[in-house]
Amino acid sequence: MANTRRESFAAFVLDQLSALPGVAARRMFGGQGLYLGDAFFGIIHDGRLFFRTDEGSLGEYVSRGMKPFQPNPRQTLKNYLEVPPDVIERPRLLCVWAERAAASNRIRK
Repeated sequence: MANTRRESFAAFVLDQLSALPGVAARRMFGGQGLYLGDAFFGIIHDGRLFFRTDEGSLGEYVSRGMKPFQPNPRQTLKNYLEVPPDVIERPRLLCVWAERAAASNRIRK
């Protein structure tokens, strides 16, 4: 049952992000990694959504009490913080946050 719930949450997130062309999910970390083109910007894990942050966006997450991604007790990805539930519920806003997260991880040439 829990696995079905996780899969339906992942499907919901992808639906919310459907306005962004090129969004894709790939299995990783026991969940799914989110990509916008070549930019890895998010993680869906255990029914929760995490986006990559940078100096410009980190404060918005922290001020809302969001915590970093911790796939296990010994590992924390401090640049990936949980997306607030009210943002996930608003597709346009979620897409803005996703674009900002992807921009923070673009490969610079």
